Amino acid sequence: MRPFGEPETTLGPLSAEAAGTLLSAAAEITLVVDEQDVIRDVATSIEEVTHEAYAMWVGRAWIDCVTVESRPKVESLLRDAEAGRQPPRWRHVNQVLPGNRELPLLAAAMRIERGQGGKRGGRAVVFGRDLRATAALQQRLVDAQQAMERDYWRFRHAETRYRHLFQVASEAVLVVDATTQKILEANAASARLLGDGGVGSLVGQSFPVGVDERGVEALNSLMAGVRATGRPDEARVELLDAKGEVRVAVSTYRQDQASHFLVRIGRAPQEGSAGQAPSTSAMLLRLVQSAPDCLVVTDLDGRVLSANAAFVELAQLTTEDQVRGETLDRWLGRTGVDLSVLISNLRQRGAVRLFATTLRGEYGAVTDVEISATMVSQGEQPFLGFTIRDVGRRLVGEPRSHRELPRSVGQLTELVGRVPLKDIVGETTDLIEQLCIEAALELTRDNRASAAEMLGLSRQSLYVKLRRYGLGNLGDDGEK
Repeated sequence: MRPFGEPETTLGPLSAEAAGTLLSAAAEITLVVDEQDVIRDVATSIEEVTHEAYAMWVGRAWIDCVTVESRPKVESLLRDAEAGRQPPRWRHVNQVLPGNRELPLLAAAMRIERGQGGKRGGRAVVFGRDLRATAALQQRLVDAQQAMERDYWRFRHAETRYRHLFQVASEAVLVVDATTQKILEANAASARLLGDGGVGSLVGQSFPVGVDERGVEALNSLMAGVRATGRPDEARVELLDAKGEVRVAVSTYRQDQASHFLVRIGRAPQEGSAGQAPSTSAMLLRLVQSAPDCLVVTDLDGRVLSANAAFVELAQLTTEDQVRGETLDRWLGRTGVDLSVLISNLRQRGAVRLFATTLRGEYGAVTDVEISATMVSQGEQPFLGFTIRDVGRRLVGEPRSHRELPRSVGQLTELVGRVPLKDIVGETTDLIEQLCIEAALELTRDNRASAAEMLGLSRQSLYVKLRRYGLGNLGDDGEK
């Protein structure tokens, strides 16, 4: 500490008011203590030190105005002030406020008068700096440290559980770097299945390992597909030394801004062996996938949920993903008509058989098809199943102009649903019009709204023609 060199010259004589102003400006709170260490006056810029605090402190010993743990510090500060210690030492003191509140201060004391004849005496000034902001930061730091400590121990417990489960799992599990394909972690089951040197012999090797050449190619292709699409996939490969076939499932995840593969390896079930025969559901699923007829599953709005390879091929597409999520109406018959008729009949009767229409491919190919469908209720999510058969080869191969008058009832019914009604009846008699209406009612299972839509008529016009030809029972028709 370096005091002023010539205070008499530079500061000059100061009045008591000026000295008080300087002392009060030196710190947030200033106490004047007499020779008995009793507080005689208080100057402060802290709003919390109200008139009540002033009345509580003034006239009481300073040591009685602080918390219990601060009293030894106050005694030490007063001893230093009495001894004239320079520079004065600063100590953390908690001053008591009304309402059992505390005001943290960084305090230092200095005697401004000396007692006569070496006796204790003279006034002292106590300077206090407000530590509330610092105390708040310290408390936040302590809370953050405690939270970090709790998170650290939770992490350690979770890691311990993960390590335990990882090692005791009966299924072989590997963690592989998705970029370099280096094995980062392996459990004991993987070491028993893929190698004889323990876990340490696998870590650091390039995956695939322990499989034959065809298996290496299959797994490299599998990991490339998972890396590109992010979707889990699996394959079957043969282990080296004729150890048998295994099923390898690969999924991907990200950790520390890097991609990793989680590889699970298990023994493949032996098809046809005792106790491991394929289930009926599995056999039926394989049959559906390889059936020559098109099989499509949709929701109640006709949106495709699944389709077999035959439908994908007939629609001139390459993968099932291109079909899934689209409406069947995109490829089926007349847009907005045939699918509506099918769904309406399925809702009413639950099944439709031998519905004749066409199927349009993505590149313009049109195929005559025959559809049978059913509605399956499964919980709260019923779905529709469609069987679509290509009947183009068994239909009459000789094309006919739609302007040509049909020569038989069979030829006439073949035109319904393929040629608008106005083109058929334009040059025909009332008999032909009656036959067309009868055929439409038969195709729609007597659903007159769907028949009117198929024929291109309004329902009112269809009812007029039904009355003219005496077709149907209009007396109890709820649609009238």
